[in-house]
Order: sequence, then structure tokens, then C-alpha cells
Amino acid sequence: MKNLKNLLLIALLALIFGGCQETITDKYLVNVPVYMDRAEFKKSVKVSAAEDILQPGKMYFKDNTIFINETLKGIHVIDNTNPSAPVFVAFIEIPGNVDMAIKDSILYADSFEDLVALDISDIHNIFEVGRIDSIFPYTLPPLMQENRLGFGRVDVSKGIVVGWETKEVEEDMGTLQNNFRFFNRWETFDADMNFNKTSTTGGASNSMSVGVGGSMARFSIYSDFLYTVDSYRLKTFDIGDLTHPLLISDNSIGWGIETVFQYQNKLFFGTQTGMLIYSLSNPQSPVYVSTYNHLKSCDPVVVEGNYAYVTLRSGNLCGEATSMLEVINVSDFTNPKWEESYPMQEPYGLGIDNKTLFVCDGEAGLKVYNAEDPKNLIKIASFADVNAFDVIPFNGILMMIGKEGLYQYDYSGPANMNLLSYIPIVSQGN
Repeated sequence: MKNLKNLLLIALLALIFGGCQETITDKYLVNVPVYMDRAEFKKSVKVSAAEDILQPGKMYFKDNTIFINETLKGIHVIDNTNPSAPVFVAFIEIPGNVDMAIKDSILYADSFEDLVALDISDIHNIFEVGRIDSIFPYTLPPLMQENRLGFGRVDVSKGIVVGWETKEVEEDMGTLQNNFRFFNRWETFDADMNFNKTSTTGGASNSMSVGVGGSMARFSIYSDFLYTVDSYRLKTFDIGDLTHPLLISDNSIGWGIETVFQYQNKLFFGTQTGMLIYSLSNPQSPVYVSTYNHLKSCDPVVVEGNYAYVTLRSGNLCGEATSMLEVINVSDFTNPKWEESYPMQEPYGLGIDNKTLFVCDGEAGLKVYNAEDPKNLIKIASFADVNAFDVIPFNGILMMIGKEGLYQYDYSGPANMNLLSYIPIVSQGN
């Protein structure tokens, strides 16, 4: 009898409180998507007159031409036939662009979710020749780090997300019992979100038909294949038919992937926790080989001979590891080993050519090392008056993008590098 009374009491309480489901409405600030109609979006890639560099991102070089990304807006085309007097040629408007790579006369670039292929055989008459829709994750804007607010739901029926704006929204939170404001605000986005906030890199392919990127790149080309990475996934495209890229695989390779560098028949991925090595023995199907682990940090990587060079940058989203340059022995690709570390202030991109190593150390400037003995790097030059971000060394000419602009140096005598030209970044306030 006592048990029966307890059961009746429990049932009564459940009935009373179950009927008191208070519906509440919550108002709060959130980043909401700005849409563009997809049909209009697909017409938005076009070539316009040359523009000033305002907010540079990735950098790429091919056939005496420098291509500089204007973050999320497009690509500057610069004739670099004479590095002492580079000439702006045009600006390619590509909404949402961050990365690029070139084979022969076809430039591949991301445009928010899409991959576009452009014919650049005549840099005065560039036009779109191919596109794959909706294959990349959304790129979160810098405001994520500025206002720390959540992101509203994306409604793909409204078109392509081309921006974000902060608005106050009103939401029916349902009942106190079943709803939690935290999840309502954040369970809104693709899990593959990434923070694309840096510049370029990728090693030169064994084919001279492929251009050269910097150390911050997420695009790389080897043979007839284009490889792209976001924070989690490696995508492989068959570009045997250059104007019709074909996605042939899309695989998860971990998390915190930041950069990709191709050297010989290997892909080296810089991640927030280490360096991954994949074999391209079968280029259409990259195969995992090994991992080198380090403390959490941001870390582009370049490779020459038996050594990989990795910069580790701490702070912000990069982690709390000490900022440094690490030298990794990769003579046995299946078992990469640490060789030496060198302290840095805030290193970003780096490059190497014929045992001359260039390291962009942020506000500490550009540092140049003799890498004849990677376990005993010797600093042979430094430029403390530049805020260095990423570099491309190629045939004695160093192209360097920094906070203040594009610099070019003659490094044919690395210890006596000469500044050839400088293109300033124009303040957006001007």
C-alpha cells in the first residue's frame, strides 16, 4: 500500500509540473548570414581594372606574374617581368576567395563554397572556364574573433552566404524543461568551419607548368591532381582536363589542418598539433605515412632535402606553445625526428631555396639563415624594419608579403640581399 501511495504522489507531481511549461522569448545579438542569389553569384567572377592592395592574403607566382589574394574579394595580377619595377595589370573579382593554384594557363581558386577555374593565358583577358558548386565549407569572417557572438542558421534555399552582419534576433525558446539557449545559438553551422586568416605556400611541383606558392597555402598541385585542405578534410581533384576539374575524393585527415606543402612525391600538412606526411605514389589517392607531433600552435612547413622546417606560433587561436622554428629530420618519411629548435618571436610563413632559409617572424622582421647544417643554422641577414608574413623564394628573387606591403629582394648573394622594389598596402582609411 505504501508503495502504491508513493507512485500516486509521483504521478501527481509529474502531472502538475508537466503542465507548467512556460514558453519564453529571448532577444540577443547574433551574427546572421547575408545572402546572394546563386544565379547572380555565379556571374560575379569578372576582371576589372587594377586596384590597390588593401588586405592581402595568399601569394602565388608563375611565369613572371605575381598573384596576390585580396582577402575574400579576389586576386591582384602583377606583371613581374622586371622585379625592380612590378606593374599592376588587373584585378580578378572572386567573391570569397582565399586560396589559389595554377597549372599551365588555368588558375584554380575558391569562391566561398565553389571551386572556379579561370583561363589566364592572356592576363589582359581572363575568364571563367569551369566551376564545381558547393564543395567547400563556409569561411567564418574575422568578426568571430571580434565580437565573440554566435552565428545564425544558414538557409541554403536563400542562396550563397557572402557575408555576415550583427543583428538582434528574437527567438522562441520553447519550454524551460526542454530548451537550452547555448545549444540554440551554436548548433547552427557546418562542423567543417575554419578560420582562414593567413597567407600562402606550397612547394613547386616537379612539373614546370605549375606555379609556386608560399608556406601558408591550402591548395597544391602535383601531376594531374589538385589537392585542397580545410580544417578537417583533404579533397583531391582530377585536373587532367584542366577546364573541367573533377572531385574524386573527400577524406577526413584529422583536425586543425592549416597548410599543405608538396615536395617530391609527398604532401606535408601543417596542423595545430603536428605535421602529417602523405605519399603521392598514387597521386589520385594520397596515403598516410606518418605524423610528427608538437605542442598546440600554428605551424606552416617547408621541406628541402632530408629536412622539414616548421614554425610554431603561440597565442590567440594558435595555442600556448613557445614560438619557435623546429627542424625535423625526414630522411625516413615513416619516422620523422626532431633535430633542433630555434627561438622566434611570432613566426608566420617561411621558405627555402638551395639551403638558404627565410623566416617571416612577424614584427621581428624577416630573418635569413644559412641552412648548410640544419642542426646549426647561421643567421646571415635580418630585416627588422619589416613586418614579415610570407615569402616565395624563386631563382634568386625573394617575394615577401608583409603588413606594410609587397617586398622583393635579390638574394643571389644571401648575406648581401638587396631590396629591388616595394609596393605599399594602401590604408583603408585613405
